[in-house]
Amino acid sequence: MNTTRDQIIQATRSLVEKQGYHATGMNEILRLSGAPKGSLYYYFPDGKEELAQEAISQTTKEVVGRIRANLALFDDPVEAIQVFVSRIADHIELSQFSSGGPLTAVAMETATSSERLNRACREAFAAIQCAFAEKLAANGYAPESAAQLALFITAAIEGGTLLSRTAHSGDPLRRVAEVLALALRSARP
Repeated sequence: MNTTRDQIIQATRSLVEKQGYHATGMNEILRLSGAPKGSLYYYFPDGKEELAQEAISQTTKEVVGRIRANLALFDDPVEAIQVFVSRIADHIELSQFSSGGPLTAVAMETATSSERLNRACREAFAAIQCAFAEKLAANGYAPESAAQLALFITAAIEGGTLLSRTAHSGDPLRRVAEVLALALRSARP
């Protein structure tokens, strides 16, 4: 269902991913969503912070779903993760370097200024790590090792995404994919 509320959230997600949390204004969200001004505060009475929290929540569900779906395409977790990271590189290039890392900007910009958004980002990254850890644990990695590797995978993807967007090239992420494969193979049980 594509309600006015959904359109507002989607516009927020798109703008924040492209330009960051602080650079995204409420008027810009309204313009992109096509929503009437009154609807913004009707659906989000606490304003931009509440709206961003909901955008983070929806982004998290989508990203975790995408991770699980992509990892399920391959029995071998090493191959699954390597291909998944390479696909992110392709996506970043196709977006002309305007997308990728949809949580990173909010996490960086609000780490010390908004406990509400910081908590939402912590929960988001924990859910992402869990998706990777589940795939690894289901393929014989010890739970503690799977959790540690999932943290490493998530950090590598986030850093590689930042470097790829900055360099205007998917190559940093493709190198991350190669190095992750080496690390996961060497940690294989």
